[in-house]
Amino acid sequence: MKADIHPRYQEAEIRCACGNVIKTRSTRQTILLGICNACHPFYTGTQKFVDTAGRVDKFQQRLAKTQAAQAAAATKKKKK
Repeated sequence: MKADIHPRYQEAEIRCACGNVIKTRSTRQTILLGICNACHPFYTGTQKFVDTAGRVDKFQQRLAKTQAAQAAAATKKKKK
């Protein structure tokens, strides 16, 4: 092996969003994961809803605004 060209291989922590921490070795000191084997539905056998970007909440807010606008338009049309 050539000297001083390889990255440093050190102890590392893999951290999951669920709080699980796994100790290993890597060229990076910390690695952040969104889902791991401790919380993944395939490994746990339980169904779990994962909404990382808040997409469902954003959709429900848009739907509520649309329904409110449609109701306002319908009441305005009835007044005429």
